[in-house]
Amino acid sequence: MTEPHTRLFWLSHPDVETPPPHWQPLQDAVYWERPSRGPDRRQLFAPAPDWADDLQRVARAVFAADRYTRRVDGFDRWTRRITLSVPVAHPERWDRALHALMAVLGTVTGDLWEVVFRPLHETSVREGPFTFTAEDYAHDVALFSGGLDSLGWAAQQAALPSPRALLLVSFEERNFEALQDQVYEAVRGLRRRPVRRLVQSQTVRKPRGSGIKLERTTRSRGLLYAASAVHAAAAERIPVVHLPENGQLALNPPLSAARAGACSTRSVHPWTLHHLNRVISQVAEPGSAIRVENPFAMLTKGDVCAVARDAGLPQRVLEATLSCGTPPDRHPAGPPLAHCGLCYPCLVRRSGLLRAFGDDRTPYAANPWDLALNADRARNWHALRRWLDTEWSLLDLVADAPLPPDAEPARLVEVVERGREELRALITWAGRRAPRKAS
Repeated sequence: MTEPHTRLFWLSHPDVETPPPHWQPLQDAVYWERPSRGPDRRQLFAPAPDWADDLQRVARAVFAADRYTRRVDGFDRWTRRITLSVPVAHPERWDRALHALMAVLGTVTGDLWEVVFRPLHETSVREGPFTFTAEDYAHDVALFSGGLDSLGWAAQQAALPSPRALLLVSFEERNFEALQDQVYEAVRGLRRRPVRRLVQSQTVRKPRGSGIKLERTTRSRGLLYAASAVHAAAAERIPVVHLPENGQLALNPPLSAARAGACSTRSVHPWTLHHLNRVISQVAEPGSAIRVENPFAMLTKGDVCAVARDAGLPQRVLEATLSCGTPPDRHPAGPPLAHCGLCYPCLVRRSGLLRAFGDDRTPYAANPWDLALNADRARNWHALRRWLDTEWSLLDLVADAPLPPDAEPARLVEVVERGREELRALITWAGRRAPRKAS
């Protein structure tokens, strides 16, 4: 059986171009954005170079295409075949980078992609030089999701004395903006240097009356996040972008063979970052390439929680972060719960907070050890327990995704093993809290 083939055409200037027949048009207007954050509002101290604009445009097009293509329509209800046409300022550079880009997209989404680059039609004059100097630019840029890992890095860096700013790039989580703001204000309360925040949208809308149903899995959003941080760094001449993610979730070893591939996210996996850096090096002007790094690649979730704690953040701030992979549906009564308590990211979060503080008071929608849960809702808990009861080795580390040439396999295995110990401690802790079955 042949999987359906989706063709999507990104329009940078809808008044100039018309998509070919049988191609779905996409453009910036599909992103829901507040007027105060529109493209005409300057949020950076310098314009980004062409190659960084191209990277951000490609990432926005990929994410929109991801949302517009349903997995349930594929032959296996997961894998999709997507062709995407994107205008870029330098198509010849992007053609050279195509192999590396395909490796990134295949790793993070598990789909079959074909990306075609065409010349960008400029309809406006680019901005001239700004009056700011290099001293006004930020010195560090990092992704700031509002999660525990990005909070730990931001708190650590904000506490370092410096006259140069820390720039945090965020994507708004609908319904949870107040939590993100609360966590950001906690970082600003620690600051011994200027801290700035650039907030963008990841909400894709379908045309009214189109009948289109959006895909929910959004595996490509990690590329959107990284590209936006690189775009900001390129504008303010920052050579390194930090994407903080603990080593457990960055490697994200599948709990079973059925969860291999994109069923476990790979957005900050070493293989993904390796190829993303290859893309950047091939499309950037000589001497202007930016490197994307994970500063927490060798830390467990418990280590990251300890970093945030030692930077001066109280436990209640860490418990206000966003970690859930499948947040509960919002109900009219009461504030929305940010955590289901049952998905794998929630389980790792629980183990990290338990390691750093001895308990976790986060309000979860459910507890995985609750005997009243049906098998489907408790499947991650049971898969985790089976995984922790099996031996795990270097071969398991590379069974699902390769490692780049500069990786340190022994250290990565050690990170996963320490993370497994934290998860075992969570199971022991939960066993003391769970009610016993009646004999």
